[in-house]
Amino acid sequence: MQRRAVVSVVGKDQTGIIAKVTTVLADNEINILDISQTILQDFFTMIMLIDIQDPSNLEALEQKFQPVEQELGLNINIQLEDVFQAMHRI
Repeated sequence: MQRRAVVSVVGKDQTGIIAKVTTVLADNEINILDISQTILQDFFTMIMLIDIQDPSNLEALEQKFQPVEQELGLNINIQLEDVFQAMHRI
């Protein structure tokens, strides 16, 4: 069964954000199923839908994003898709 998670990235726009975030995913053999990014004035925002094999590894994946967050001043969050959808229902 395919399990999916939502990765959101927010921060000041600068060179290399997409490259560094997607490198973490590639290094951990995680496939990106869908990606959307935009720049609002000086702020970069990106949402990705990723395919995860083991949902229990999300916390470890979040820790692997910490150096990228610190280096680029980003806020990166990961949630299981069903949790994300439940939180954003109207």
